[in-house]
Amino acid sequence: MSKNKLCLVTGASGGIGNAIASELSCAGYTVILQGRDLEKLVEVKKKLINNSHIVLGDLTNEKDRTRILNESFEYGEIELLVNNAGVSCFSSFTDSDKEALVNLMDVNLLSPMLFTHEFLKRLPSTHINEHKGKGNKTTIVNVGSAFGSIGYPGFSLYCASKFGLRGFTESLSRELADTNIRVAYLAPRATNTEINSVKVEKMNSALGNSSDSPELVAKQFMALLKSNKARKFVGWPEKLFSRLNGVLPEVVDKAIGSKLSKIKKFFSLEHNESSSSHVSLTEEK
Repeated sequence: MSKNKLCLVTGASGGIGNAIASELSCAGYTVILQGRDLEKLVEVKKKLINNSHIVLGDLTNEKDRTRILNESFEYGEIELLVNNAGVSCFSSFTDSDKEALVNLMDVNLLSPMLFTHEFLKRLPSTHINEHKGKGNKTTIVNVGSAFGSIGYPGFSLYCASKFGLRGFTESLSRELADTNIRVAYLAPRATNTEINSVKVEKMNSALGNSSDSPELVAKQFMALLKSNKARKFVGWPEKLFSRLNGVLPEVVDKAIGSKLSKIKKFFSLEHNESSSSHVSLTEEK
């Protein structure tokens, strides 16, 4: 068994998950790659410089969640959990079907909460019972979004899930503040990965919205991991808007409202490009 620090990254076959796994491997971690696509995970594993492992499974399935954790903890005590897996949806709320709504909330919010709940139960009791600063430490990082702080037209389902994930992270972080378990939140802005459909890319281009590479987001993840901070927002002006929306939401209302007609033009493209589903099932992000 590797003496390197052990970490588990969910959604590791996606752009951000892939990049985070690479950064962690370079930092000396043994990375456990979780996902649903074996072929993609094998490709990620090939690029890592340190020993790594693959665990397949669907995080929305209770039996799979249990099996994923069982297999992962067989490799040793996990010091870092990265809840990164997720899906996105862009459409008007009235055009979103019930199945899409339930699926997105399950993947983006309920599953990471349930997975974290079971993960915490598997940690040594000393992690919670001992005073902070003594013994081994465990870190949990939930990968959210700038849209976990800013409600945006066309992303009502996605925003709801990420607002929930941010609230869960913040509450759990404060609840465990006197233990050896650290809980943190990373909020990327638009990122150049497969989670963005063609219409979202076209909209961002038309509105002049900037996007980051997965590699940049992964480096920001590492900066958060090395710090003592509970949260990190990536990108400008999204970082400003996230703070402003909590203090003066009416200012953000006006800023987004001025672009609303342009945003709504891209709603109709959803039907033209894919009549079968409004949800991208690409793992985050």
